Amino acid sequence: MHDLVIRDALLFDGLGAAPVRGDLGVYQGRISALGKIKDSARETINADGLALMPGIIDNHTHYDAQLTWDPHATPSPALGVTTAIIGNCGFTIAPCRPADRELILKNLTQVEGMSLEVLQAGTRWDFESIPEFFSMLERGGVALNIACYVGHSSVRTYVMGADAPKRAATGAEIAQMKDIVLEGMRAGAVGFATSTSPNHNGHAGIPMPSRLADEQELRALVGCLREAGRGVFMLTKGAQSKMEFLEELAADSGRPVVVAALLHNNSSPRTVFEELEKISAANRRGRRMLGAISCCPLTMDFTLHSPYTFEGLAAWKPALSLKGKSYERMLGDKGFRDAVRAEISGPPVATRLFNADWEKVYIENVRLPAHRQWQQQTVADMALATGADPLDALLDLALAEGLDTEFSALLLNSDEQAVGEMLRHPHSLVSLSDAGAHLTLFNDAGFGLHLLGHWAREKKLLKMEQAVQKLTSDSAAVFGIKDRGALKTGFAADLLLFDPARVNRGPKKRIQDLPAGGTRLITPPIGVHGVWVNGVRVANEHGATRPDRLPGRVLRDFDA
Repeated sequence: MHDLVIRDALLFDGLGAAPVRGDLGVYQGRISALGKIKDSARETINADGLALMPGIIDNHTHYDAQLTWDPHATPSPALGVTTAIIGNCGFTIAPCRPADRELILKNLTQVEGMSLEVLQAGTRWDFESIPEFFSMLERGGVALNIACYVGHSSVRTYVMGADAPKRAATGAEIAQMKDIVLEGMRAGAVGFATSTSPNHNGHAGIPMPSRLADEQELRALVGCLREAGRGVFMLTKGAQSKMEFLEELAADSGRPVVVAALLHNNSSPRTVFEELEKISAANRRGRRMLGAISCCPLTMDFTLHSPYTFEGLAAWKPALSLKGKSYERMLGDKGFRDAVRAEISGPPVATRLFNADWEKVYIENVRLPAHRQWQQQTVADMALATGADPLDALLDLALAEGLDTEFSALLLNSDEQAVGEMLRHPHSLVSLSDAGAHLTLFNDAGFGLHLLGHWAREKKLLKMEQAVQKLTSDSAAVFGIKDRGALKTGFAADLLLFDPARVNRGPKKRIQDLPAGGTRLITPPIGVHGVWVNGVRVANEHGATRPDRLPGRVLRDFDA
């Protein structure tokens, strides 16, 4: 007898085959039968032609801290995600000495898009080492399957303390870091992750520690994957990280290299394709490299209290460490404004988030009734109407409202033809949801539903079975995730039941459910009828999750 049979579903196998109508059985958390099932079951669901696919594998999340207070990794399960990889960009919370906890959390405030108060109130510290962190997650239970990177910034902080974001490491320090990376790999990490992106700053504008690593350090730490005989190297690259060097790392380690974040920038429209072509050339030479791309437009909601949109600018750096009145005085300073204006008006930089596209920056909400006329207008419109420079118009409005004005900026991936070309690229990896991070700025945890609904059904850029494959078996193959990502007998029953005529993600909304009363943005699912992890239903047709169900696994065993 099966534990569950889902009857009369349109079965998408996750491997790219055309869908077939049939049944799927589940027994003890695994797919026990496919086709026409006559056996009885403890529970039967009549899908009546709804689509059934493997659960989505989200290969780029930042749930490391959130999982310590929210083992459900909300909102991902309701959005069809059954496996999440955490620790991307090297932003982990393990290893961590008790004395460095405050430092680690301060590092995460900007990149995670949560206040320090939220992180301090929520993060549970029942661990110090990477193996202890994995064990803590297993003891507490998780709703999803979780795979974890060894994170460079935390490893650096563990070895170098307060010096980690300030200087290059010594040879002795690199040796200590290698020991920690290897310990993490032996404990079951999925690989090693780092960042050299100038957009990645911690508290008060301090660079994330990995940004201070030199090539010698990176070679040594990525070399641990060769020694371990498995694992993926993931890098969020800044302009100084050349693709040729990353290809060398792929060759030396013999391991896959995932390069993020490849996003289309209208100000430098061919740069992302030049990067993808370099990745293709590396693959032709036998190096396994992939470009992590997003299927979503990068839209950020922000206030000037924490303007992530601008914080990667060199000219903004003097403001990063300031608070209160001194910060406001800096925003009003003509010299500061002129420097910012000159930088964003100069030659476009592909890795820069903002390139003076004021017509794509919207005034979402104002605090004062006197400014209501600007609500839902662009900053470009406001500047034209007032005769002001757009930067001055934005900063003056924010300062007049105590920095509470809410803006929304469409930054990257706004050209759908270009994004479509990226999605069809043979060495691109659909990725970059950033679920668990940037919570006050945007929420792309529903990226998979967006791919299915917008790109497959509405735009017809991909067949539905191709979109399913990109969300499932493609990631399983890259990361060596065993027995998941496909509808095959014996594979884990990680499943998503959805209506292909409706599936999508809903409009964003802000909720207040973080520790210490913190707020975040979410997007609800559309057309999702059920999500199962290891055969246990974790979300229903209303998008509701079961708080008493934690059927996920901390994945530690991967294919080489």
